[in-house]
Amino acid sequence: MFLRVMIPLGKGLVMQNELLQELAARGFINQTSNIDGLNDALNSGKITAYLGSDPTADSLHVGHLVPVMMMRWLQKYGHKPITLVGGATGRIGDPSGRDSGRPMMTEEILAKNVAGLKKSFSKFFKFGDGASDAIMVDNYDWMKNYSHLDFLRDFGTDFTVPRMLSMDSVKRRLDNGMTFLEFNYMTFQAVDFLTLYREHNCILQTCGADQWGNAIMGIELIRKKLGKEAFVLSTSLITDANGNKIGKSAGNAVWVNEDKTSPYEYYQYFRNISDDLVEKFLKIFTEIPLDKIEELAALQGAELNQAKKILAFAATEIAHGTDAARNAEDASNALFGGGANMENVPSAEIEMVADMPILDFLVATGLFQSKSEARRMVEQGGIQIDGSKISDIKHVVGVADEFMVQKGKKTFLKVIKK
Repeated sequence: MFLRVMIPLGKGLVMQNELLQELAARGFINQTSNIDGLNDALNSGKITAYLGSDPTADSLHVGHLVPVMMMRWLQKYGHKPITLVGGATGRIGDPSGRDSGRPMMTEEILAKNVAGLKKSFSKFFKFGDGASDAIMVDNYDWMKNYSHLDFLRDFGTDFTVPRMLSMDSVKRRLDNGMTFLEFNYMTFQAVDFLTLYREHNCILQTCGADQWGNAIMGIELIRKKLGKEAFVLSTSLITDANGNKIGKSAGNAVWVNEDKTSPYEYYQYFRNISDDLVEKFLKIFTEIPLDKIEELAALQGAELNQAKKILAFAATEIAHGTDAARNAEDASNALFGGGANMENVPSAEIEMVADMPILDFLVATGLFQSKSEARRMVEQGGIQIDGSKISDIKHVVGVADEFMVQKGKKTFLKVIKK
């Protein structure tokens, strides 16, 4: 069963293109620059769209995945995705949604982060040479060819200062010392859109709500330079239980790449969301049919846990594959349901030739980055080893071949002595 929705367009209440119906029914659409024009373009044939991400880290995180999943649907409907890694814009730093400038990165860190983003994108799209296969580009490949003088001569008259000052990303930073470097960010992103339009006939940019202003500048530049119409489709931002934007800067990121967040931890994130987010997350982070989602969302009380398990498995399967999702499910059942295979519980090996102070032990496991962070958790009573709560920061862990360490209520780690 396919749930069709109708959204008022400028020319009246009409049935939209099937892709737009899917996206609207799943709650992806936040804003569109020209819904009538985009609807007509999609009905006229297959299009090319792009989604960009700056290499501020070596992995995407869950907060990035709303537009990623929207682009995944675009590919499922036969359209062509372009994933853009911002090797050039990452050297500037996007001021959107920030109160301070981003730290500058070395070339080595940039290269590492670009490679990590490419790995993340590859989990969600089919890349190749086919008509709807995704391609990946790096804006450094064309931006590096502009000298400062060339860029100003080619584009300097296409952006007015009043228009740039009207953008929310600029207004919120003006009182906090926005630099000339950051002020140029939106011009770079606009040139990206223009370049992809010229080289790949890319007519649509998808983005999170915080990128709306930057993306609109691209539409305006394409119109000025080429006299053509392009479109922007933005998604809402995903927030945590406290209403904070999920991300690296907020310190609450759940990473896509398994070397930063294990498939088990990824599974647990979706398994433990609040009840009021179940329907929303099923629609956005899975490809479960909408009629089935309606049934799951209607569950009440303890039965809603079944919907959370289905959500966690489906989301983990997309990001990490079926085997990893099954292993994460088995580990969760072993720890919280009893009777399943404990071999799938996340594990870590440590060097342990003698008894270890608790804080050294916890840092060695990788559960904590520093002793001060571990100390706070111990003092708060949030650490258990083999079922025994450890609340004394002077506690010493005796040598053993294996430990089951619990951090808080939901994080478990099997620690094995090398």
